[in-house]
Amino acid sequence: MTKKKLYRSIDSAMLGGVLAGFAEYFEIDVTLVRVLYVFITIFSAFFPALLAYLICWALIPSQKIFH
Repeated sequence: MTKKKLYRSIDSAMLGGVLAGFAEYFEIDVTLVRVLYVFITIFSAFFPALLAYLICWALIPSQKIFH
């Protein structure tokens, strides 16, 4: 069994590839992940969701390094 790894996507990235990476990891549509992120950002007063995105951007390795 192959172990799945989380990477920031370079193929379908709009900004840092974090949301596209999560979509690829969970095998769901990237648009759905982006819409959910927008709703979470709006309803959390922007700062927590933005901070989480920036932390993920810094910690999750880019796909281009490994593939």
